[in-house]
Amino acid sequence: MIKLAPSLLAADFSRLGEEIKIIEEAGADYLHLDVMDGHFVPNLTFGSGLVKDLRPHSNLFFDVHLMIENPDQFAEAFVVAGADLLCVHQETCPHLHRTIQNIKELGVKAAVSLNPASSLCGIEEILPELDMVLLMSVNPGFGGQKFIPSVLKKVQRLHKMIREQELDIDIQVDGGICLSNVGDVVTAGANVLVAGSAVFGAPDIKKAVTDLKEAAEKSYQAYWQEELKKVVQPLGES
Repeated sequence: MIKLAPSLLAADFSRLGEEIKIIEEAGADYLHLDVMDGHFVPNLTFGSGLVKDLRPHSNLFFDVHLMIENPDQFAEAFVVAGADLLCVHQETCPHLHRTIQNIKELGVKAAVSLNPASSLCGIEEILPELDMVLLMSVNPGFGGQKFIPSVLKKVQRLHKMIREQELDIDIQVDGGICLSNVGDVVTAGANVLVAGSAVFGAPDIKKAVTDLKEAAEKSYQAYWQEELKKVVQPLGES
């Protein structure tokens, strides 16, 4: 099942409550919250206080992406504030397994993110511990960037790794997602799509959510129909 996670970073902060309500009513699944510290990435956004303020006003799944150094230091504050999932960067966690275990002990889902130039080798051993892997399709720090096409092959490799280990892990892609590439991203193996400018920057936010989900679902169904044919045809031949 495809899940759409509009990124709050692209929203109009003077109308947050209104815009979150629009995406929720339109069928968005997650609210993606990019937390940036100005150190790991060259931008500064918000902290756990905003998550706490938003939580009473939305039933969306709060997908909190910690683009920060020392995420262990702040994990509990975000969980208390209302996060449903915490995603940390492999690049900032020297003891990644310990960090993931700490997050799970707080009672929420755990995910790891990789920058475009980071190898999947860094998370191969910890895959069974994860609920989701986030692959960045832009260099993190700012919204509105163009999608890096080479990430599609990385999504395919990750999808293969997950299937070979028979794991139940979501693959999320974040950065430059729009109608023109959403089909390619889904076909590569992703099932959770972060979209910022393509949603909150659209003239009609509700329509943008609906169009993205419909396009993604169409590609997802077509992909699995082709995969099914690959299985059924050999069985019929035998």
